[in-house]
Amino acid sequence: MSSGKILLGVLAGLAAGATLGILFAPDKGSATRKKISKKGEDYAGELGNQFNEFVSGIKDKFETAKEETTRTVKNGKMRAEEFAAEVAQPTK
Repeated sequence: MSSGKILLGVLAGLAAGATLGILFAPDKGSATRKKISKKGEDYAGELGNQFNEFVSGIKDKFETAKEETTRTVKNGKMRAEEFAAEVAQPTK
């Protein structure tokens, strides 16, 4: 199972547990709704932050792979040109 699915499952479990805990608490309905709304906003904000970190990490990995690929292609091209030059030289 991927870490993203595990994280999503944990966050969903936390949200469900917090919601149930608030619903069964001995507060007035309006206070309970405010608590649920606040918790929902907190969880949404945290999930948004983690998603942004995930996207940032993917972007960094993509850029690194892109740079490595470019470097490898340049090295391969240089070696191919050197080989072509060696092959083109007449033998004595």
